[in-house]
Amino acid sequence: SSQPTMVLADLGNRLTNALKAMNNTTVLDEATIEEMLKEIGNALISADVAVNLVLKLRKNVKARVNVEEMAAGLNKRKIIKQIVCDELVNLLDPGTKPWKPIKGKSNVIMFVGLQGSGKTTTVTKLAYHYKKKGWQTALVCADTFRAGAFDQLRMNATKAKIPFYGSETEADPVKVAKEGVDIFKSEKTEIIIVDTSGRHKQEEELFEEMQEISAATDPQNIIFVMDSSIGQAAFDQAKAFKDKVKVGSVIITKMDGHAKGGGALSAVAATESPIVFLGTGEQIPDLEMFDAKSFVSRLLGMGDIPGMMKLIQDVVPPDGEDMAKRLSEGKFSLRDMYKQFQYIQQMGPLSNVLSMIPGMNNLPQMQGDLGTAKLKAYVTIMDSLTDAELDNAKVLDPPRIMRIARGSGRHPAEVRELLEQHKNFEKVFSGPKGKGMAGLMNKGGLNPRSMQQMASLVPPAALKGMGGMGGLQNMLKSMGAGGMKMPEGFPNFPGFGM
Repeated sequence: SSQPTMVLADLGNRLTNALKAMNNTTVLDEATIEEMLKEIGNALISADVAVNLVLKLRKNVKARVNVEEMAAGLNKRKIIKQIVCDELVNLLDPGTKPWKPIKGKSNVIMFVGLQGSGKTTTVTKLAYHYKKKGWQTALVCADTFRAGAFDQLRMNATKAKIPFYGSETEADPVKVAKEGVDIFKSEKTEIIIVDTSGRHKQEEELFEEMQEISAATDPQNIIFVMDSSIGQAAFDQAKAFKDKVKVGSVIITKMDGHAKGGGALSAVAATESPIVFLGTGEQIPDLEMFDAKSFVSRLLGMGDIPGMMKLIQDVVPPDGEDMAKRLSEGKFSLRDMYKQFQYIQQMGPLSNVLSMIPGMNNLPQMQGDLGTAKLKAYVTIMDSLTDAELDNAKVLDPPRIMRIARGSGRHPAEVRELLEQHKNFEKVFSGPKGKGMAGLMNKGGLNPRSMQQMASLVPPAALKGMGGMGGLQNMLKSMGAGGMKMPEGFPNFPGFGM
C-alpha cells in the first residue's frame, strides 16, 4: 500500500485503550484488572499471538499485581502500567544477546529463509545499514536456484553503491559462495553478506544446500529472514531452520503491512532467537533495529526518548557545533533549517522517528509516508536555493520564488509554505543573545512564554496527543533529564508544523 501505517498501529491503539480504561476507573480492584487483562489478551490474540503466550502474560501480570497489598499513597495505576509494559517486553524479548561484528576483520553473515520472505531485498538493506555506520561491506549472491536472483541483487547493490559478486553461468551455489567470500576477504572487506536460495517450503534439499554453504564460507552469523504475515506459524518455521543450521539472529520483514506481526514477533522470541531488525517498507533504508523495550514503549504511545537521542547522535556530524553556537546567538537561517531537515531524513521514515516522541504514535497525519513526503519536498526546494538565498531569506521576492518552484518542480505555494515554516522557527530561535529557544533549552529553564513558542511549532493534533502543554513540558523535561542533552547542531526537534 502507498501509505503504510506505523508498525502494528492497530494493536498499539487497542493496548493503549485497555490501559486508559484502567486509568480512568474510579475504583481500582481485582475486577478492573481482570477487565484490562481480558482486553489486552483479546488485542494480542487478534494480532495472532499464540494463546499459550497470552495466558502466560496474564498469569505473570496477576502474580505481580496485588492491589490490596499495594502501599497506600503509591500511584497504583502507574505501577500496573509498568508491570504490563515489562511483561509485553518479556513476550517479545528472547533474552538472548545478538551477535555483533568485529571491526577490522572480515565478518561473514549468511542469510537463510524461504522464497518470498524478502531475503534478497533485506540483504541489501543490512549491507546499507552497516555501510552507513562506516563499515566496508559487500554482497555475494549464492542463490543460483531462482531465475533473476542475481539480477535483483545486482540492481539493489548498484543502487546502494555496494560491491557485489555473483555468476551468470555457475550453477553450484557452494562454489559461487566460496569464491565471492574469498575475494572479499582478500580485499579486507569487513562485512561480507551471503544471500542463499530459498524454496517454497522447508525441503530437505534446501537444508542440505544451506549446510554446505555454511561449511564452505564459515559464517560468524547466520540470519534467518521471515515474512511477518505468517504470524504464530513463525515458531515452527524458525525452529526448523534453527535445528539445521546455527541461526544466530532473525530479521522479520513486511512489518508495515501485516496485523499478524505481533504473532510473528512473539513466536520467534519463544524460540529464543534474538530478533535484530524489522523490515518496515520497500525502500533500502526501511530497516529498523529491533529492541523489545523501545518497541513496546512506542507501541503503547510512551515514546522512546533514549532511542531518539541515539538516532540523532548517529546522524549529526561533529561540525554541528557551529549551528548550536549560531542558535544560542538567536540566528536560524534557511541553511540551518536545510541541514536539520537533512539530518532528520537520515534518521529514516518520519513516522518511525515521531513514534519515539510520547503521544505521537496515534496521530493520523504522522502515520504513513505523508510527513516523509513533505520533508522530501522541502529538501528538494532547498536544493534549488543559491548560497545567498540560504543565508538570507529576505532576498526571496516573488520572481525568485517562481524561479525556485520551476527549478525544483514544486508548486510556488509550497515554496511560500516552506518560507512560512522557516519564519516560525526563526521566531522561536531568535530573540536577544542567549534568550532564544536554544539558549533557554540549554539553561534548562522553560518559562511560560518560551513554552508557548515551543507549542506553536507543534501541530495542534500532535500537541493534543502529547497531553497538551503539560505533556510537552514533561517530554522536554525527560529529554533534559538523565544527562540527555540534544547533540550539538540538532537543537530541539519536537514537531514541525506539517
